[in-house]
Amino acid sequence: MIRKRSLVRRTAAVVAAGAAALVLAACGGDGDSSAGHDGHNATASSSASASASASQGQHNAADVAFAKGMIPHHRQAVEMADLAPSRSQSAEVKKLAADIKKAQDPEIKTLSGWLTSWGEEVPAEGAMDHSMHDMGGMMTAEEMTELENASGKAFDTAFMEMMIKHHEGAVEMAETEQADGAHGPAKKMAGEIIASQSAEIEQMKTLLGKD
Repeated sequence: MIRKRSLVRRTAAVVAAGAAALVLAACGGDGDSSAGHDGHNATASSSASASASASQGQHNAADVAFAKGMIPHHRQAVEMADLAPSRSQSAEVKKLAADIKKAQDPEIKTLSGWLTSWGEEVPAEGAMDHSMHDMGGMMTAEEMTELENASGKAFDTAFMEMMIKHHEGAVEMAETEQADGAHGPAKKMAGEIIASQSAEIEQMKTLLGKD
C-alpha cells in the first residue's frame, strides 16, 4: 500500500515537472523572455480596447430614437406590472408582471447610460406628451386609470390585452432599430426584446384563450 502511494506521488511529481518545463519552453521561445511577452500583450490589449471604444461610440439617429422611445415605453410597462401584485388573481399574470419588471428595469438603466454617453438627454420621468401615445402601443392616461381601477379577473384580462398591444409596439420599435441602427449593443438589445416580448405575447394570448 505504502509503496503504491509513493509511486503515485512520484508520478505526480514527474508530470508536474514536465508541465513546468513545457511552460518555460513556451515562454522562452520568444527570445527575449517575459519582457517581450508582456510588451506584446500590452499592445494587443490596448488596441483591442481602442477598437472596442470605437465600436461602442459608433451610433446614429436611429439608435438615439430607439433609446429615447424605449425608455418611456419600458417605464410604462413597469408601471403596469407594478399594479399586478395587489390586483391580479392569476398566478400566471403575477409571474408575467414580475418577469416584465425584472427584464425592463435594467434595460431602462442601460438605455439611459447610452444616451448620457452620446451627449443626449434622457427622457424625464413622467414626461408623456401626446406624440408618445402614437408610439408603439403606449397606453393613454385613461387606459392606465382603467387598469388601476380594475381587480381580479377583470384586471387580468385588461392587463394582458393592454400588454399585448404594448409589447407589439416594442417589438416594432426593436425591429426598426435592428434595420436602421448602428450601435452594436443597442441592436443586440433590440434582438433580445423581440425574442422575449414575442414569447410573452404568445403566452398572454394563450392565457386569454383559456377564459
